[in-house]
Amino acid sequence: CHDRDGRFDDFFDQFERFFGARFRGGARQERSLGSGFIISPEGFIATNNHVVEGGDEVKVNLQFKGKEESYDATVVGRDQETDLAVLKIDTEHELPTLQWGDSDIMKIGQWVVAIGNPFGLDHSVTAGIISAKGRVIGSGPFDDFIQTDASINPGNSGGPLLNMQGEVIGINSAIVASGQGIGFAIPSNMARRVIAQIRT
Repeated sequence: CHDRDGRFDDFFDQFERFFGARFRGGARQERSLGSGFIISPEGFIATNNHVVEGGDEVKVNLQFKGKEESYDATVVGRDQETDLAVLKIDTEHELPTLQWGDSDIMKIGQWVVAIGNPFGLDHSVTAGIISAKGRVIGSGPFDDFIQTDASINPGNSGGPLLNMQGEVIGINSAIVASGQGIGFAIPSNMARRVIAQIRT
């Protein structure tokens, strides 16, 4: 348990203003779980392509003042090569957003925090460090991942990897299933550019 008076204060202040998102998409009555985060007050949400790919419908669950609400989401666009997707929901609530950080200036050994929905356990927070940068894992032409030992599990895909200022420096995307503490995130500088193109 981290002391709220310690070095994580800035992060927890950001986290308390952040409402997690949970997604369910499915085909043939199958369901999959993933994560995401709000990138604009108008209801645009960033996630992974593989979270929504093949789904007949996508639902987003948000919490407002302790009450969970479910929304039908529209898939604005997807990019298979970078495994990124943008969703859109309509709500009367004023939506809080996360801000992008600069993944290029992050250094190996710096602390990071992952937020997501592992195994359906929504709003889970794990902490770790950046283990490596520029990892090639055989995922395609844009193979350039941040490696972290922050615990990432099925359901975390699409969720944010944050620096200690609460800024998004990566989008959690993959794990080594046979290992422990080996997770990968799409760098924010790449994700931000691709997501901007998807939205236009």
